[in-house]
Amino acid sequence: MDARFNLLENDLSAKFAKRFANAGLVIHQSPLPKSTQELVSLRASQINGCGHCIDMHTKEAAAAGETAVRLHLVAAWREATVFTEAEQAALALTEEGTRLADAHQGVSDETWAQVRKHYDDDQIAALVALVALINAANRLAVITHQKGGSYEPGMFAAMAN
Repeated sequence: MDARFNLLENDLSAKFAKRFANAGLVIHQSPLPKSTQELVSLRASQINGCGHCIDMHTKEAAAAGETAVRLHLVAAWREATVFTEAEQAALALTEEGTRLADAHQGVSDETWAQVRKHYDDDQIAALVALVALINAANRLAVITHQKGGSYEPGMFAAMAN
């Protein structure tokens, strides 16, 4: 199936995409570890079935030095030994923040306590913003049927310039 709509060929959506990319740069430049940023983005994208974003964040993570083992195990992070407690807290927050309709309480107090244990306020601000941003990106790409496979590392950052 082909993409339904090219978000970069329409003036309004191209302006939005540039601003969206700039919002992403705020998070990218935050003190939240880059590896955590990519793992969180990858996990939300897996949950939302966004091939375009899975492609992007897998390649960006690999280009930044993330191991294939960790990338392959993100979908089953609870059953893996390769993630730190801090990364596990971030991944739990990502899942609960992505699956809001599946949980009556949203993010649990237990998960929030783990996030507070491992991250400072600036990192938490970045983490919460990232979960919101990647979910929005997933929806944009899934609604318009953007396909995965052609992304090259650095393309998203270039969009913000």
